[in-house]
Amino acid sequence: MAKTNPLQFIQQTRAEISKVVWPTRRETLLTTAMVVALATVAAIFFSLVDLGIRSGLSALLGLFG
Repeated sequence: MAKTNPLQFIQQTRAEISKVVWPTRRETLLTTAMVVALATVAAIFFSLVDLGIRSGLSALLGLFG
């Protein structure tokens, strides 16, 4: 591998950064809303699964207790 001097490195870095396409404000808000919605759905789902398992185990242990 050839070594790059610091000036070339900075120039190449700036060239690569200029290629980045940043999301629009609308895209950022929509993506954030989707993440919050899916996290909420996942939290509700796992809460219901936990409640079901807890109720089932309590009923099962109540039979032997």
